[in-house]
Amino acid sequence: MKTRLIIYIFFLHTVFVLSLKAEIILPAIFGDHMVLQQQTEAGIWGKASPGNTVDIYTSWDNANYSTRADSAGNWKIKVKTPLAGGPYDITISDGEMLKLSNVLIGEVWIVSGQSNMAMPMKGYRNEPVTGSNEAIATSQNNDLRLFTVSRDKSLIPLNNLTGQWQECNPDNVSEFSATAYFFGKMLWQALGVPVGLINSSWGGTRIEPWISKTGIQKFDWVTMSDNKQADDFSHQTPTVLFNAMIRPLTDFSVRGALWYQGESNRNEPERYAELMKGLIENWRDEWGIDEMPFYYVQIAPFDYGTPGLNSAFLREAQLKVSSLLPNSGMASLMDAGEKDCIHPADKRSAGERLAYLALAKTYGKKGFEYSGPLLRDMTVEGNIVKLTFDHAENGLTTFGKELVNFKLAGDNKRFYEASAYITREGITLFSPRVPKPVAVRYAFDDFVIGELYSTGGLPASSFRTDKWE
Repeated sequence: MKTRLIIYIFFLHTVFVLSLKAEIILPAIFGDHMVLQQQTEAGIWGKASPGNTVDIYTSWDNANYSTRADSAGNWKIKVKTPLAGGPYDITISDGEMLKLSNVLIGEVWIVSGQSNMAMPMKGYRNEPVTGSNEAIATSQNNDLRLFTVSRDKSLIPLNNLTGQWQECNPDNVSEFSATAYFFGKMLWQALGVPVGLINSSWGGTRIEPWISKTGIQKFDWVTMSDNKQADDFSHQTPTVLFNAMIRPLTDFSVRGALWYQGESNRNEPERYAELMKGLIENWRDEWGIDEMPFYYVQIAPFDYGTPGLNSAFLREAQLKVSSLLPNSGMASLMDAGEKDCIHPADKRSAGERLAYLALAKTYGKKGFEYSGPLLRDMTVEGNIVKLTFDHAENGLTTFGKELVNFKLAGDNKRFYEASAYITREGITLFSPRVPKPVAVRYAFDDFVIGELYSTGGLPASSFRTDKWE
């Protein structure tokens, strides 16, 4: 009887000890093959037994860190990251050890938007990505790492999401965002450091779901859902994609963000400009990074063929935002649109033009163009109009095409096709049907193939000088 009592007491003691050694649980964004932002204090957090001490060891500097889980088992700590390099290991323990292997230190970017950002390298059904087969076949690269956030929505902010870090190889690249991959590859080639890409996108979505509650409340025309228990809400409901697909990432250190969205908001260009400015400011606040780099793709021309506003007004709104906030920039796709396909096959241009912006404005690289020509000034001399441009230090070109997308109007607000010529100073325009021109528009249509470039090969956005309805 005494022996049984001793065995029972030993059993209870063993159960008690094991209960103190609960397994460390980490959010999905932490795992093997991940990339941490270099030269920062990177947050690491998770769950452990309430009150337990959590010990963290980082192999890049042989440093030890300790913190204690709170009464709910939550813990968080910051670790110092060095210059880019790796692979390294991170060991986390509260009695039971968890090891993260093949961890790189480098440059981390969050990418988001709707279907054109989500579009995988293999393309959509019957909608290819130009050059994808070669790009996939040659994609093996230990210095690029990929993370795709699974689609989810929530009426309240979440602390975790679904996804995992993947190595860069043909199998994984074929399923990953083509725009993001081309961006990351050029960044890696130019900087020579590991690059981590976190893709959190959902096709067909408006911009409002990607803004937090705090951010969206600034816009009195946006209707919020008050029912936090509803199970039939749409993925277009304001804040629900931020809550589920962005909020769990905001404590994870990143260098900057990329954005490719706007088609779903095309009929509200004035509000979109305000919302997009709000989204950028909102994400900067949520990440706690003042003037966090934010670069985005202007929607490409497309024949929407349905009642609604000319989508050039939405492109204009996107162009406007790039001048309102520091550390932001827009990549134009005026030469890449397809009349009958809203998903242009040329994703390389989208990704690489984003990379030019990041390399120049975030990493301080020089010697190349990072923006297409931007209208600086218009002067009128009789029936002649002269335009000058910024980001055209070496002049303008059409690469042999005729300039056919310029139009002039007089006080009657009727636009007529104009003859246009590239000069040493910029562009000269005239139209025999507009004896007293007052306004210019370039490529200001739903679908158009732009032909105006800087000599660096970057296209000008569509633009107008009037503010007419």
